[in-house]
Amino acid sequence: MGMGLASSVAAPWVVGCSSGGGTSSGAGGTTTRPDPPPPTSVGHGRLGALEEPDANGLRLPEGFSSRVVATSGQEVVGTGYPWPGDPGSGATFALPGGLWSYVSNGGPPGAGVVSVIGFSADGSIYEAARILDGTDALGAGGVTPGDTWLSGETGPEGQVWECDPSGEEDPVAHPGMGSFRHGGVAVDPEAGVVYLSEDEPDGALYRFTPDAWPDLTTGTLAVLTGPEGDHRWVEVPDPAGGSARPTRHQVDAVVRFDGGVGLAQSDNTTYITTRGDDRVRFLKNDELTVIYDPATTDATEGGEPVLSGVGHIAVGLGGDRYIAESGGDGQIVRIGPGGFVEPVVQLVGVEGSAITGPAFSPDGTRLYFSSRSPGVTYEVMGPFPLTAPG
Repeated sequence: MGMGLASSVAAPWVVGCSSGGGTSSGAGGTTTRPDPPPPTSVGHGRLGALEEPDANGLRLPEGFSSRVVATSGQEVVGTGYPWPGDPGSGATFALPGGLWSYVSNGGPPGAGVVSVIGFSADGSIYEAARILDGTDALGAGGVTPGDTWLSGETGPEGQVWECDPSGEEDPVAHPGMGSFRHGGVAVDPEAGVVYLSEDEPDGALYRFTPDAWPDLTTGTLAVLTGPEGDHRWVEVPDPAGGSARPTRHQVDAVVRFDGGVGLAQSDNTTYITTRGDDRVRFLKNDELTVIYDPATTDATEGGEPVLSGVGHIAVGLGGDRYIAESGGDGQIVRIGPGGFVEPVVQLVGVEGSAITGPAFSPDGTRLYFSSRSPGVTYEVMGPFPLTAPG
């Protein structure tokens, strides 16, 4: 079921899944970013206040524009491919000749699928296809150095599937990455490991170390344990879940996360979003730091937190974290390197829909995301920060 999409020529985790301190490369060149301090204020920062809704129902800062690229149940224009319902997590892949693709999880429980849309250098859509089907509902995913997409099932016995965005290779299941409600997946190419979060009220954070990096077929699954200041990784005895005990209960002193739904990684720094407590953390050198907590961050003028219903996460070329709200006000909220918190886009006129799948085009100027219900996938163009400040 090949789409004819060529393999990636640039490390896509730099675009859609990268963040943290250290050095990264993007459209703005090579920049060195310090570890981010906790955010202390809210407002309009570098992007500006949101304006009135546009024709697509999106409130955007001045200088930004939007378009609908796909609608559930309707053909992706010019491709013959009907876009599935419940669009979820997504990522982009850079392709030769200035082309790129956007991969998106979708489908309800028992009918999870992964779809891909191909974009020409001018942004026009030239192809769309399905690269995985027949799975349980799919949570967030992650990009590998081999330019494949890891997609985790959200059922209680869910597993991780590795997919080829071009559709030329068949999807492969990786039971060694654990049988549990997968939330997010993030790959650290420098350390040669895969991080996985768990969407449970008492969920865990896992680390999969392949036997022969970058082949992810076999390896060791460990779980983060221990008190603050003394975290360590302990091997999970039965990752595939053949025993009666869930993976998160097989090891003592596990560090608990209230609904881990999003992960993003780069420069040996892993960002974790948890919807149960609306927090954003990062893990570096096996220690955790909270960078967003509504209880300690300034509220808006109305007294409400600017970010609530924390969901999926993406990172721009400038190191900003972009958090999609799975509840809240239907926003994507930016947390800048200096800790400033501001809304970037808000979908209005749709009640109760989760915002999912934020990811940037390879040049960092286009942000893709979806509204899960009704299923619509959007593109926002504008002057996103492309380099870290100062």
